[in-house]
Amino acid sequence: MKNVIIIASKEIREGLRNRWVLATTLLLGALALTLSFLGSAPTGNVGTDQLDIVIVSLSSLTIFLVPLIALLLSHDAIVGEMERGTMLLLLSYPVGRNQVILGKFLGHIAILSFATLLGYGAAAVALAATGAKIDAASWSAFAAMLASSILLGGVFVAIGYLVSALAGERSTAGGIAIGVWLFFVLIYDMALLGTLVAAGGHALPTGLLDALLLINPTDAYRLLNLGSGSAGALSGMGGVAEHSMLGTTTLLTALAFWTAGPLALAAMTFSRREL
Repeated sequence: MKNVIIIASKEIREGLRNRWVLATTLLLGALALTLSFLGSAPTGNVGTDQLDIVIVSLSSLTIFLVPLIALLLSHDAIVGEMERGTMLLLLSYPVGRNQVILGKFLGHIAILSFATLLGYGAAAVALAATGAKIDAASWSAFAAMLASSILLGGVFVAIGYLVSALAGERSTAGGIAIGVWLFFVLIYDMALLGTLVAAGGHALPTGLLDALLLINPTDAYRLLNLGSGSAGALSGMGGVAEHSMLGTTTLLTALAFWTAGPLALAAMTFSRREL
């Protein structure tokens, strides 16, 4: 475990030195503050809690931005170090390849967690500072949104490691990572929307709809945060949730599986790869 912590600390120091931590935190904070104050403007008309509006806005932002940041952080974690020759040096010490993967994962999750908590947290603190009335249920939903956003980031960090372990060159890994992001964030949902339109207004069987939502981790995240309560009414996901049998536990389990599966495959691929 000591080796894992040392490698995680190394990744955090590199993130600080490369300005990844600063840039990610500022980006998330600036967008969160903008969405919070612009997005909560109509609450006087719809009569809902301002923080619920913020949750809907930030959840939509997370689906696009957090997977991209996670893939940019992780896509060259293995192949990049192999090209630079630093992986050979690292493995010359008494450290296992699985420990390298786990240490890097913890380091990158720490960077994402810091940026998400500080960036999104600043938006909530700023909103509370304006005197907006926020009830306990909204604070609870906001905390759940923060935790699930970090979990979604973990999913795409793990996918990035798998890409990095499979790719022969850093540039190839970068191209595949962008393709993965496009598929899960844009193409898959467009195809799903096309399927629903082709159904001619007839609802898909519940089991098929649930399977299609679980295949894409961003859809599982979307249903988890926007499928119930005030967020469900504001985002329109409440209608989808009514036709789904997926509960909070199932959606969290799916996201955990999406993290553990690619991470295990990345570790297995890296263990068989020649340096």
